[in-house]
Amino acid sequence: MIGLERGIVRLAPYNAEWARLFEEERARLQAAVGDYVLDIQHVGSTSIPGMVAKPIIDIAIAVVSFEGALGCVGPMERIGYEYEGENGVPRRHLFVKRNPSTTYHVHISEPGSRNWENQVLFRDYLLAHPEVAEEYVALKMRLAEQFPSDREAYTDGKAPFIERILRLARSAA
Repeated sequence: MIGLERGIVRLAPYNAEWARLFEEERARLQAAVGDYVLDIQHVGSTSIPGMVAKPIIDIAIAVVSFEGALGCVGPMERIGYEYEGENGVPRRHLFVKRNPSTTYHVHISEPGSRNWENQVLFRDYLLAHPEVAEEYVALKMRLAEQFPSDREAYTDGKAPFIERILRLARSAA
């Protein structure tokens, strides 16, 4: 149902179970790091009904302080997450759960940060604009076919589309 090997690009049709899996993981995260948490959101393609997606649940957690969120590392590791540091995104803590394939990505950042805003704005724009979501599906499918074992190239190929949608979302806000 969820899980993907490292480096592989495999898209799955939307599955309503993803929302349930998010809610279950949200409860585990709240129990583990709730003292730090301001908000927990289901983001990424698995949060958009009808969207094809890599079967990995993306979760965004807003915290008061990026520095203070280092206190999340131990509790997150105890519930099966690996800490990846900022992993190329300034002021974002990335955690990955693998068992053994990747099943969850947790992005922890401050609510006013670019990372938080980008994830929420992009999701909300696609939810509000189904025709744009369909464009995104077509792009993702083309890129997955072109780069089945190169996740970096797949991600890079999506970047111009995502940036365009974020500009539209910001101008509409």
